[in-house]
Amino acid sequence: MDVILLERVEKLGVLGQVVKVKPGYARNYLLPKKKALRATKENLAYFETQKAQIEARNLELKKEAEVVATKVDGIAVVVVRQAAEFGVLYGSVSSRDIAEAVTAAGTTIARGQVAIAEPIKTLGLFKVRVVLHPEVSVTVTVNVARSVEEAAVQAQRGGMVVGRDDEDEDEATEEVEATEETEA
Repeated sequence: MDVILLERVEKLGVLGQVVKVKPGYARNYLLPKKKALRATKENLAYFETQKAQIEARNLELKKEAEVVATKVDGIAVVVVRQAAEFGVLYGSVSSRDIAEAVTAAGTTIARGQVAIAEPIKTLGLFKVRVVLHPEVSVTVTVNVARSVEEAAVQAQRGGMVVGRDDEDEDEATEEVEATEETEA
């Protein structure tokens, strides 16, 4: 099925381009979200008459997104979750959780703008892409921790804090030394 793109669609094309897509993708995503029109003679004529207005609207939305991008780019947000002893979460961190954390930090974004590459199911620091406009995206650091204090330690260390105590590490070291002495 041929469609006319009304905005830039990642990995597909730019505004005004006529592209061939699978019918399901057009019917279920592009057309309902007003990202494209069917490539008929009537729609091609309509697009040509409205092209200047569509481009102006797109440019205005891009400028607004760039303003928001300056506020959001590079910020670090903390998401507090319960986790098992070795850092595996009971559940996962969703795009809704990240959007709420960024909104709490001072800039409102929608959960649909958060693009999580892989599910977040462990404690630690994660880079998450936020797509503010098809042509404007920024990166946000998400710090997933059991508490705010642990989040501060993770941010300082640059990684996950493992659930072992210092006493456990000392005991493990003593056991290793004892087995080495008996073997020798």
